[in-house]
Amino acid sequence: MKKEYRVRKNEEFQSIIRKKRSVANAQFVIYYSKNDTHLRAGISVSKKLGNAVVRNKVKRQVRMMVSQTFEKNQNKDYIIIVRNKFLLSSYEDNKRSLEYLYNKINRRKD
Repeated sequence: MKKEYRVRKNEEFQSIIRKKRSVANAQFVIYYSKNDTHLRAGISVSKKLGNAVVRNKVKRQVRMMVSQTFEKNQNKDYIIIVRNKFLLSSYEDNKRSLEYLYNKINRRKD
């Protein structure tokens, strides 16, 4: 996922989360909102999940899942918060879980 497709600033994270549009399951919480440009995603991994090596590995995996799952031609921002259950599941299970939430968002009319 290229840097232009990432949400990086804390103010942007907070403004998306403040809109309170979200879906969740055991592995992820996804906040989303419309924007004027193109798809952007931000990933948040808590220190509770592990040390820096573990958190960076989780972020790399989630970025790969996003690039394989999310369509680039939409005008939405996503904040993906990774939960503790992520570490207990396989990569494929986590990817299916993220796809399910993504499809759930796209079925909504808001």
